[in-house]
Amino acid sequence: MEVVTTDVLVIGCGAAGLRAAIEAAEQSVDVLLVTKGRIGAAATPMAEGGVNAAIDPRDSWEKHFEDTVRAGAFLNEQHLVEVLVKEIPSRIYELEEWGAVFSRRSDGLIAQRRFGKQSFPRTCFASDRTGHEIFTVLLSQALRTGIEIIENCFVSKLLVAEGRVWGAVAWRLRGWTPVLIRAKAVVLATGGAGQLYEITTTPIESTGDGIALALEAGAEVMDMEMFQFHPTGAVWPPPIRGLLITEAARGEGGILVNKLGERFMKRYAPREMELAARDVVARAIWREVREGRGTEHGGVYLDLRHVPCDVIRTRLSSTYRWLLRYGIDLCREPVEVSPTAHYIMGGVRIGPWGETSVKGLFAAGEVSAGVHGANRVGGNSLAECLVFGARSGLAAARYAREHGYAPVDRGAVEAEVRRIEGFEGKGSVDPEDVRAELRSIMWRYVGVVRSGAGLGQALKEVLRLREMARLMRVEPVNTYAVENLRLLETLNMLRVAELMIRAAIARDESRGAHYREDRPQRDDSKWLRHIVFRLDGGVLRQYLAPVTITRLPPRGAGA
Repeated sequence: MEVVTTDVLVIGCGAAGLRAAIEAAEQSVDVLLVTKGRIGAAATPMAEGGVNAAIDPRDSWEKHFEDTVRAGAFLNEQHLVEVLVKEIPSRIYELEEWGAVFSRRSDGLIAQRRFGKQSFPRTCFASDRTGHEIFTVLLSQALRTGIEIIENCFVSKLLVAEGRVWGAVAWRLRGWTPVLIRAKAVVLATGGAGQLYEITTTPIESTGDGIALALEAGAEVMDMEMFQFHPTGAVWPPPIRGLLITEAARGEGGILVNKLGERFMKRYAPREMELAARDVVARAIWREVREGRGTEHGGVYLDLRHVPCDVIRTRLSSTYRWLLRYGIDLCREPVEVSPTAHYIMGGVRIGPWGETSVKGLFAAGEVSAGVHGANRVGGNSLAECLVFGARSGLAAARYAREHGYAPVDRGAVEAEVRRIEGFEGKGSVDPEDVRAELRSIMWRYVGVVRSGAGLGQALKEVLRLREMARLMRVEPVNTYAVENLRLLETLNMLRVAELMIRAAIARDESRGAHYREDRPQRDDSKWLRHIVFRLDGGVLRQYLAPVTITRLPPRGAGA
């Protein structure tokens, strides 16, 4: 069996993983970064709108903090939010020093636009390809630093002994051969779980792997009921259904109208209009469609015809170009949009340095929970990746310097290899069938608007699928093992789906992105709490934990 040894193992090659790897390498420790797909096959390059930072003298970190907590319906861990908003300006300037090119104002300073739920325009951007710009710069910096990156390598298990992580079992997709990776510290940066839904903005790699890995390793997972649906995913034509129409389109003046020509956000958020919180806009669109005021294809219109075309072509250049390929000219016609699965606010419970409840295990980016609360402000995801990526990388490097390698538990490694190889040629269920049914269940019952009855049905069906999954099979391969990969991803998706549904059933209120039509009110007296999961001797345990409030109590505050 192939054995690889490193000081710090980083799993995931998006912004959080790259930033963690860079920071760890700068502490003079050995760093290995593994990604299950190709370099660049992550959500970061797909992020369009921008990254938030209070860098304008008229803005402040305090305002950024308050906007973030209010949008998160006070479920945010406020000490984590404070870290985010204080440190992100320096990370923006650091990116510039490394070569990032942001759009500029006429006076030469970084341009900023307003996103939803912002009291000040603080979203820095590079046209509408900000994520691609940031990813390119971080990857270049990582390669200059000499970080080793292994592509097409799927981690199936974190190895833990006496409450400490000591490595991982991974599988090279070419030939499907196992690899034992010994490490003193591990950083999870595996991204989100948008592929649990039929209609999503996320890449095919977003299957919740890191959340499942952390749970199995003994880490705590929380806020899993909080999944954000972006209000504006493309509806028509069919080849682009669900693909993101960036919030920047509304930030640059785009308006939402129904088939009657009404600017309907006046009914739902008369002050903030199209730049209300994402959960508010998503539910408004959902209601317009359900009540018969939607378009023939089941959406509403996003209209930018009143915006100068040179603004659209420069500040929304990527969106303008790819819509034009499908016959939609934003300068001359509206585009049909509706909510699409986008971002999970829940995930691995972390502290201010990305530390988890397992020694030596850290997490950063969308795989983690606590920063965004019940609803994420657009532009805060890239900020979180940069700030907590750097912090987790630094903390992992420090931990690695202070600890030696743990002994190899050959029995644990061999058991994991047997488990994975046990799916080859023995069952009768196609993993793609399980995955397709799961995505349909989640879209139908665990979407923009939920109910107790629907969630109960979803749990019943997902538990049935988990039983079916025991009979999944793949054929042994000697080439690129995409079917093996999809099988293991499907197991992770089922685990994550179960956590999401159980948490949504437990939270019998509406808060942020979690809207129960049978429990439409927010209840701070009972539910200003995190729903936390952990495995105890293989048994899933669920309990409540208080929210950390440091600066802004929820009294008198609407979300």
